[in-house]
Amino acid sequence: MKSTLIALAAVAATLAAPAAFANAELAQKKNCMACHALDKKLVGPAYKDVAAKYAKDKDAVKKLSEKIVKGGSGVWGPVPMPANTQVSPAEAETLAKWVLTVK
Repeated sequence: MKSTLIALAAVAATLAAPAAFANAELAQKKNCMACHALDKKLVGPAYKDVAAKYAKDKDAVKKLSEKIVKGGSGVWGPVPMPANTQVSPAEAETLAKWVLTVK
C-alpha cells in the first residue's frame, strides 16, 4: 500500500512539472520575468510573495489576471505595473493561476 502511494505521488509530480515549466516559460516569453522573479523582489514583487498575499482570496485569479492585462499601482509600493499588451486574457488567467502556485 505504501509503495503504491509513493508511486502515485511520483506520477502526479511528473505530470504537474511540465505544466509548471510551461507556465514559467510563458512568463519568460511575455516579459514578466523582466520585472518579477520567483523568490526575490526585482522591480515588482517576487511571485512567492504575490502567491502568499493572495492565498486566501477567492477572487485572486480574476484580480491578478486583470492586473496583468491592464496594469495597476499602489498595491506593492510606488512603482506602477504597466499593462502587458502582449498577454491575452486567456494567457493572463494561465499566468495568474501559475503565480498563485509559486512557493
